[in-house]
Amino acid sequence: MDITWLGHSCFRLRFDELVVITDPYPLSLGLKPEVRPSTVVTISNTHPNHGSVEDLAGAPKVFSAPGEYEFSGISVRGVMTPLPPNTATDQRNVAYSIEMDGVNICHLGDITEPLSPQQVDDLSPVDVLLVPTGGGCTLDLDAVLQLMQDLGPKVVIPMHYSVPPIDEALQGVDVFLSRMGLSEAQTQPRLIATSSNLTPDMRVVLLAPQGRAA
Repeated sequence: MDITWLGHSCFRLRFDELVVITDPYPLSLGLKPEVRPSTVVTISNTHPNHGSVEDLAGAPKVFSAPGEYEFSGISVRGVMTPLPPNTATDQRNVAYSIEMDGVNICHLGDITEPLSPQQVDDLSPVDVLLVPTGGGCTLDLDAVLQLMQDLGPKVVIPMHYSVPPIDEALQGVDVFLSRMGLSEAQTQPRLIATSSNLTPDMRVVLLAPQGRAA
């Protein structure tokens, strides 16, 4: 599977002709996420920066709610994450477990509260974890690090952090890397993940955003 970060919380997961897009953003964010037809789109929440399907090519199947889904050989499980007290239900966040080519990807969306043991079980097993690390409306880094331990991924890919000129209100990824004890981390354009090349020891992979200027 080819995993490419398109910026913000948007990823392209591709295996052969199957393409999954997570949390597509609008052109107003300053990037254009994808021009190739998509098979499946997952949307974690109702914020426009996470659900702009109209800018995508093709006629993808869209999943935006908790549940178990199967489409064109892609397995998707959506799990509602906890909300802070007194939060309106229309501000919900859905985390997704996506299985393609024998690899399990977990996309946490704009998660704001720690997962319960049952929610951890529902999202497991996790081979590759896509986790917000920029703070703001999402978990602080202490909670992020605990969640990484709870889910036990083989690979962690940070997302939803400041990459000027977009997301400047968020923290940069350097804060997360420092907490992980990584003084330097080289970016790469994509990650090729297969069931045979993922080692048991957890590692951080830093992807460079590949979204094109709008």
